[in-house]
Amino acid sequence: MHHTQNKPASIFSIAVIVAALGYFVDIYDLLLFSITRIDSLVSLGLTEAQVLSEGESIIMWQMGGLLIGGIIWGIMGDKKGRLSVLFGSIILYSLANIANGFVQTADQFKIIRFIAGIGLAGELGAGITLVSELTPKNKRGIATSLVAGIGLTGAVVAFIMKQYFDWRTCYFIGGGLGLILLVLRISVFESGMFHELKKMNVQRGNFFMLFKTRERFTKYLCSILIGLPTWFVIGVLVTFSSEFGKQMGIKEKIDPGKAIMYAYAAIAIGDVLIGFISQWFKSRKKALYLFYSITIIFMVLFFTVQWNGTAANMYWICAGLGFGTGFWAIFVTMGAEQFGTNIRATAATTIPNMVRGMLTVMIIPLFKLFRGMTDYVTGGWITAIVIMAITIIAALLIKETFHKDLNYIEE
Repeated sequence: MHHTQNKPASIFSIAVIVAALGYFVDIYDLLLFSITRIDSLVSLGLTEAQVLSEGESIIMWQMGGLLIGGIIWGIMGDKKGRLSVLFGSIILYSLANIANGFVQTADQFKIIRFIAGIGLAGELGAGITLVSELTPKNKRGIATSLVAGIGLTGAVVAFIMKQYFDWRTCYFIGGGLGLILLVLRISVFESGMFHELKKMNVQRGNFFMLFKTRERFTKYLCSILIGLPTWFVIGVLVTFSSEFGKQMGIKEKIDPGKAIMYAYAAIAIGDVLIGFISQWFKSRKKALYLFYSITIIFMVLFFTVQWNGTAANMYWICAGLGFGTGFWAIFVTMGAEQFGTNIRATAATTIPNMVRGMLTVMIIPLFKLFRGMTDYVTGGWITAIVIMAITIIAALLIKETFHKDLNYIEE
C-alpha cells in the first residue's frame, strides 16, 4: 500500500462503507444478548427471577468489557494506527461470538461477553475517526451519520435472526459476519492525517493526556456525559421493558427483543437525520437539545400512559425513545472534534465506550439504589430525571465544534 495522494474521499467511499459494515456487526453483537436474553438464559435452565438478575449481571459484564476495551484500543489506535485496531478488535469479537455459541452456564456467559465487550470497543471509535479524517469538513456530519445509520440496522437483523434461528446459531452468525468483514477490511488504507503525524515526534495516544489539565479533563467528562441518555434508554428502559410492562399492569407479554428492534430502527432514522439537522442548524449543540427534548417527551409517556396499557403501545414508545436518543452519531462526532489529532482516536474510542460502561458503573447502580428505596417503576423514573439533569448540564458546558478545523495537535 503506498500513500502518494490522499484526496478527501467521497461520502460513499470504501472507508465509509467498511466503517459502516463494521458498526453493523458491532451493534448486532452488542444487542444480541439483550434480544436473546430470555431465550438463552431459560435454555440454560435459569428460573424467571434469575433470568432477570443474571441478565442484568451479564449486561454489566459486557459493558465493563467495553469500558476497559475502549481504553486499550484508544491508546493502541494512536500508537499503532487505526487499522491495527480495526483488525485486532474484529478478530477478538468474532472469536468470542463463536465461543459464545457453546456456553453452558451463566458464569461462562459473563466471561465471554466481557471478552466480546473488549473486542467490540475498538470498532465504532476507530471507524468514526477514520471517516471524519477522510471526509471533507462540510460533509463530515453527514458521513458519520451514514455510518451510524447503516450500522444500526444490525439491531433489526439480530431480531430477524432470532425469529428464524436458535440463539446459539445467532452467535455463530455474528462471529461469521465479523470474519467476512475482516476480509473486506484488508482493502482500506490508513487515514492520511495520521501519516503526517507519524513524521512529527509528538506524544501520540497518551490516554493520560486527557487528564493532564483540568480544562481538558472537564471537556472529556462532558463529552461522555452528553451521551448518558442513550444507554439509560437502551440498557434499562428498553432491555427490561418486559419487566416494566409487567409492573405497570400490561397483560400481554412484551418481547424485549422486539422493543429493541423498534428502538434501534428509530435510532437509525434519528442518527441519519441529525447529521442533516446539525448541518442545517450549523450547530451540533442545537441538534442535541432538539433530540434531548424528544427523549424527555417519550420518557414522560413511558411512565405515564402505560399503566394497564398494551404491548403495542410499549413498542411505539420504545421507538420514540429510540428516535430521541438517535443523537449517537453527533455525540460521537463531537467527542472526536473536541480534541487534536494526536489524542483524537483515544478520545473518540473511549468516549462512546465510557458511556456504555456508565451502564455498569453508574446507571444500573443508581437504578438499583432508587428501586430499592421505592419500587421498580418509581426507581425507573427517578433515575430518568437524574440522568437527564446531568446530561443537560454537561451539554451546556461543552463547546460547539461545528466549524472546527480538525488538523491540529495538543501539547
